[in-house]
Amino acid sequence: MIENEPIRRRKLSHEVLERLLARITRGELGAGDHLPSERDLMSQYGVGRPAVREAMQALERMGFLTITHGERARIVAPTARTMIDQVALSAKHLLSTSPTSLEELKEARVFFETGMVRLAAERASEADIARLRRRLAEHEAAAGAGVGPSARRDDFLQKDMAYHREIAAISGNSIYVALSEAMFEWLAQFHIRLVRLHGAEGLTLQEHAAILERIAARDPAGAAEAMTAHLTRANALYRQFERAAGN
Repeated sequence: MIENEPIRRRKLSHEVLERLLARITRGELGAGDHLPSERDLMSQYGVGRPAVREAMQALERMGFLTITHGERARIVAPTARTMIDQVALSAKHLLSTSPTSLEELKEARVFFETGMVRLAAERASEADIARLRRRLAEHEAAAGAGVGPSARRDDFLQKDMAYHREIAAISGNSIYVALSEAMFEWLAQFHIRLVRLHGAEGLTLQEHAAILERIAARDPAGAAEAMTAHLTRANALYRQFERAAGN
């Protein structure tokens, strides 16, 4: 602490937030418990309604609380997904303003998903492989669905994410699942135009099939090689597609 540093006044809502977090950390309030009413919190802490509401909204954003109109707020257990969601907006802003960060995320995703698919090949049960085959079949169906191009594109991307999420789930690690979803969502807003290009959908499906077969063969090295090829091949080929399409 710097002795000459001015003492800064803190917002009352920050004080309420810290006290509520302390109660959650100590176990006084656990998952499923209702938070005291706004009136009770105002009385306990000697603050007004705005301070209480701001603190509750902050807890909701942090994934500790659910707020439903007409009901008392309830404590929820944080998950890997809620933890990652806290940084989602900042991550998307960074990616949209920094081309370097976007390239770094692509590189990180290759490293992450290559390790993840190795685990999937080592750990997959017959039931896991059957589920992954269903995800691939759904992805193939989305590519050929008789709907408008925009709706088809959105559905194709959702089925693409579901396929990668299934591989993450096979690993048995909930953090892998949350990270896989987050990375895909962050990148999708920059890559969505690519699935409109002739040949891109079919190529993606072929690569997904190759990854699946290596997992089914319990071949970690082969699965990692197929995943690496899938995630890294796009740049030069997509640039060719984009030039041909006039983008």
